[in-house]
Amino acid sequence: MDKIPFKRILIANRGEIAIRITRACRELGIQSIAVFSDADRDSLHVFLADQAYNIGPAPSKESYLNIKKIIEVAKEAKVDAIHPGYGFLSENSHFVKACGDAGITFIGPTVANIEAMGDKLSAKALMKKAKVPTVPGSDGGIETIEDARRIAGEISFPVIIKASAGGGGKGMRVVRQDSELESAFRACRSEGQNYFADPTVYMEKFVNDPKHIEIQVFGDKHGNVCHLYDRECSVQRRHQKIIEEAPSPSVPEPVRQKMGDAAVRAAKQIDYVGAGTIEFIFDNKTKEFFFMEMNTRLQVEHPITEAITGIDLVKEQIYVAAGRPLSFKQEDVKIKGHAIETRICAEDPVTYKPHPGVIRACRHPQGPFMRVDSYAYPGYEVPIYYDPMIAKLITWGDTREAAIRRMQRALSEFVLTGIKTNIVLHKTILDHPTFLDASYTTQFIEKNFEVIEPLMFKQIEDPVFLIAAAIHAYNSRKSKDVRHLNITSNWKRIGRKMSMRLT
Repeated sequence: MDKIPFKRILIANRGEIAIRITRACRELGIQSIAVFSDADRDSLHVFLADQAYNIGPAPSKESYLNIKKIIEVAKEAKVDAIHPGYGFLSENSHFVKACGDAGITFIGPTVANIEAMGDKLSAKALMKKAKVPTVPGSDGGIETIEDARRIAGEISFPVIIKASAGGGGKGMRVVRQDSELESAFRACRSEGQNYFADPTVYMEKFVNDPKHIEIQVFGDKHGNVCHLYDRECSVQRRHQKIIEEAPSPSVPEPVRQKMGDAAVRAAKQIDYVGAGTIEFIFDNKTKEFFFMEMNTRLQVEHPITEAITGIDLVKEQIYVAAGRPLSFKQEDVKIKGHAIETRICAEDPVTYKPHPGVIRACRHPQGPFMRVDSYAYPGYEVPIYYDPMIAKLITWGDTREAAIRRMQRALSEFVLTGIKTNIVLHKTILDHPTFLDASYTTQFIEKNFEVIEPLMFKQIEDPVFLIAAAIHAYNSRKSKDVRHLNITSNWKRIGRKMSMRLT
């Protein structure tokens, strides 16, 4: 195999994904260059990289979203390529173009790929052309409330209104009756303008209690495209995934093959290069699936695909960016066992509000068939400026039941104090009958999962409280060490003793 032409790669990201990419670089003999904001000066990704550069103040727009500054640092560090990770600039076509103009390889899709899938309306049109199933709805943007009412009448309620340039649950409203339509329409247009500088919205038939199933795809610069099967991402809070598993326990094998084939057609329709994900709405009753969107980047949940296929997706991204063909063919990709990922976030497990602060104690779980992607350590201050996820816990088993049991055991070993985390939320979900029988949908936490704080915290074993109480009692009763209050010089003390002896 030809040697990779990259000697130095800049990682335009932070936290656990920056560490994940750093490790891949080190294993390939490539130097890793980290960047960090003022708030991330003590972040673990800074310490683990070969070199690190400050790129500005804490706010993302002044640091991790500052294209000009990142390109300046890349030139100063004399890097050959930039890996964007996920989020931030990973799906920004202007950043990809800036990399190309600077003579730096972007490890990811092309400008054309990102632009084709960045607008949901144009993406839907392309998917129809590729004969990928799409949800019934408007063929283009809706400009007036009158048009919205007409289309809703044609496809019938419930419907969902979405901002064309939206994402992350913003600019999105479910409308179940006509009286809700006008306010939802105006709210989506307003959010589209505020968050994405584009007020265009469209409408689709809303699938009640759907599942969120996605297919991992990979393309190279030689026209090859393969899929690496599916992931289920239906456990969500406020439209944000918190638990993923692969493969989906709800997708029959013939449907899984159809979804994979459809995803490959979708990627080939735009000559896709690199790692990407085709997301589908899945009706668990009819087993029908409909195209939702494509993420033109590496996903947070990529480790569970790595666990069941044995393929290192980050290294594959680097190979493809260097011009190599895919290291595997479709027939080489096999599913082995089952994997689950839980996203460990610094947030209140009941209200989901972020809870930044200083980590007092940190102990990551260990054991066979387990992986922890984390940037947490004792004494680290979780900043308020970024996503609250601080770690990902991944377990594998030869069956789904084995993977769940291993995850339950791992969560019981995971210790993070000083901040609130959602570890107890994960433990409660993994014990829930609806999760265990895999009948859960994207509405699971919102409808079926009753979050009762005392019930959740019963998951913390009584011995933990007893030990904590004993330590507190011991600290309260033991005599206080006052030696640090003695400011008398030891030289003076010894001198006095000697003078007493002389007299």
